[in-house]
Amino acid sequence: MGYQSWVGAPFGGTNMDFTGGNLNISFQNRIMYFEETNGEICDRNGNFLFSSNGVFIANAQNDTMVNGSGLNPAYFTNQTPHDSFGLSIPQANLIIPIPDDSMKYYLFHETSDDYGNTYCALYLYFSVIDMALDSGRGEVTQKNVVLLSDSLVDGKLMACKHANGRDWWLITHRNLSTRYFKFLITPYGIQGPYIQDIGVIKNCYLGQCVFSPDGSKFAYYEPAFGDLDIMDFDRCSGNFNNLIHIDINDSAILGGVAFCANSKVLYVSSMNYVYQFDVSSTNVPSTQTTIAIYDGFYSPQPPLASTFFLSQLAPDGKIYINCGNGTLDMHVIDFPDSLGLGCNLCQHCIHLQSFNSFTIPNHPNYFLGAENGSLCDTVLLANSSDLFNGSSLHVFPNPVTRGDLTFTYNVLHEPAIIIINDIDGKEIVQYRLPQWSSVQHVKLPALSGGIYLARLLGNHTSANVKFLVE
Repeated sequence: MGYQSWVGAPFGGTNMDFTGGNLNISFQNRIMYFEETNGEICDRNGNFLFSSNGVFIANAQNDTMVNGSGLNPAYFTNQTPHDSFGLSIPQANLIIPIPDDSMKYYLFHETSDDYGNTYCALYLYFSVIDMALDSGRGEVTQKNVVLLSDSLVDGKLMACKHANGRDWWLITHRNLSTRYFKFLITPYGIQGPYIQDIGVIKNCYLGQCVFSPDGSKFAYYEPAFGDLDIMDFDRCSGNFNNLIHIDINDSAILGGVAFCANSKVLYVSSMNYVYQFDVSSTNVPSTQTTIAIYDGFYSPQPPLASTFFLSQLAPDGKIYINCGNGTLDMHVIDFPDSLGLGCNLCQHCIHLQSFNSFTIPNHPNYFLGAENGSLCDTVLLANSSDLFNGSSLHVFPNPVTRGDLTFTYNVLHEPAIIIINDIDGKEIVQYRLPQWSSVQHVKLPALSGGIYLARLLGNHTSANVKFLVE
């Protein structure tokens, strides 16, 4: 983190390193400044790879990556101070490893394209970074590719692993709307957008959204406009459900949100307050507990108040909260799995090596695996004898020796059907597929041995796959 990185302490870069098991904070001179937009990633061994502040991409050697300049073309990006210090948009960068490719990464990014009016983003971009190029320093091979063109809440980009433990769900939100756009990131490309309208209207204000570490829940906090939405998340279909909306109404204009490591406790950092919710309760709103009130501390002196802003669950199981100003300190929740004051929120207890301009890295849970007992483990199916053949329809088992069969397919944004024909084209049976489904278990009628064709048909969807009955 940190900004004005070449000036020297107390200005410069701050690194927070957890690879040794405990937090180690150090100072580093580097060319990249950070305001609120912060995307960065390491390899599986903790070796730093690259970072972005929304304006350019820097490699591990503290230099602009090949083709890494000129991100997010817009007036807002190019104006001072953003062109020097980075973008001031929470969660406007998100880095996702491309599934089944250990050297390539997607950087999803946004800026305030409608600056001066709605301040919304008009484009969701992605860029591709190949770490095998430039002698291992990495090169941007695709840049500013428009994935979605719409009126979007700027920032608030977040992702969660698909239930197969390999693919990713990426979410963004339409501005002044209840609409979520969802994309499925697979080894074969990016699918979507899939659309769902749920929750309250969202606007371009300073808030944060996050998935729980186990991927079962999602929280979105926007204190100045929409307050708090908590929802269940289906990692198979990408669907949100069981909405809980909580009006906090504490006059905050900025805030953040984070789940504890066991995914049962949610924390809302709301400028002058931090609240705790037990999301495992049958009555979540009733569990709201105030665990901290801003104590009036300035870091290091007025007007740099150490209030509460963005939150992040760290590898040590603690939650770190930055401040709504450029400060030399952060807050920490030592035992976030514990309910009540036993969670031990310690205000301004993390002293930094340089001023941090209210940023914190935007990290999804890269370590989340496949969902136990999931019925949509497409990785298993893709590795079976029915190898991926460019179709979005798969069948398991293949060959089939009894009447039970499972079909998997890309998440449907419309109802569809599967028709089974014999080798002569005669229709045998039809199965209806519900909207938003990605898996269907069927019991076949008694069939003679031979090859059959299954066809998936919808108004905007078609695919087919052959299977053998023994």
